[in-house]
Parts: sequence; structure tokens; C-alpha cells
Amino acid sequence: MTEKPKGRLRHVALSVTDPWETAAFYQEALGLEEVAEIDGELAEGVFLTDGVVNLAILHFKSDEASQGTGKDFVGLHHIGFWVDDVVATGKHVRQTGATWIMGDPNNPDGYEVKHTDLSGIIFDIAAHGWAGSQKRPGEAENEIHPNPRRRLAKFDSRREAARQAIAAKQVAETV
Repeated sequence: MTEKPKGRLRHVALSVTDPWETAAFYQEALGLEEVAEIDGELAEGVFLTDGVVNLAILHFKSDEASQGTGKDFVGLHHIGFWVDDVVATGKHVRQTGATWIMGDPNNPDGYEVKHTDLSGIIFDIAAHGWAGSQKRPGEAENEIHPNPRRRLAKFDSRREAARQAIAAKQVAETV
């Protein structure tokens, strides 16, 4: 019998209306750290981390890009597992009943090969983790995903508006 693949939960993605306001909330309320902003083909958003897990706060650009949840869906969109072997793990999860939905399942360096589980919940498997994540924290063979610390100038005004919105909520609460 071959050893079962081991996935490490290292990524949680939220679908929201305003990624910058949601990110500002989690930064202020729980001390998460911003590691990157993205403006990709599928979504725009902010990546935060607690030092081990990546929290992607995304707004999907279209219904198709949302991978079945709908462009305006708000809530938990998907989770991600950092695995040792994307190809073998992908085969194993599909043999166990998962359905592949996107990403190259035959690329050993695969990033976010997406599937749905038996309940239709979306999950990723990835060979190299996500910004701000660690594969095996505290272990000698730990891998840390490179942290790009990337901000996009095009989102400066949205970032500032989010900061002001959170500050206004804090003032209102203290009154």
C-alpha cells in the first residue's frame, strides 16, 4: 500500500465586495500582515498572513472567474493545501471522488490546481504554497513561500478609503 498524500491547510480565500476594506478590518482587528495585492485575470484582491497561513481576500471579475460561486458571492470561496506532489495528490483526490475544475493537473510545479470535494466545496492543491505561508512551521525541513511584499499603485485610493472606513468605525465604537 502506498502512503497517502498529506496536505497542509495553508490558504483560505474569501470572496468579498471590497477586498481592501475587508483586509483593513483583519489587519486592524486581528493583526494580520499584508503580503501582496493582486490584479489577475480572475480576481483582484489582497493577500494577508498570520505567518503560517495565507488569507486571500478576493473580488472575482466575472461569474466564470468565480469558478461556480458567482461574481457577487460573499463568503468562504475556497481553501488550499500545500502538498509534496501535486500530480500524485491530484490523482489521489480525484480517485477519492474530487472533481477537477481548473489548473494543470499534470504539472509537478502546479500552482492552485483546483478541485471540488464531495459537497462541491472548492479546494486548491499547490506545490509551492502561497505568499506568507509556511509548509512545516517549526520543523527542520520547513519551506517558506517567498514573500513578494507587493503593492499596486493603482489600488492606493482603495487602500486609503478602506483605512478611513475602519478608522471611522473605531471612532464610532468609542463614542
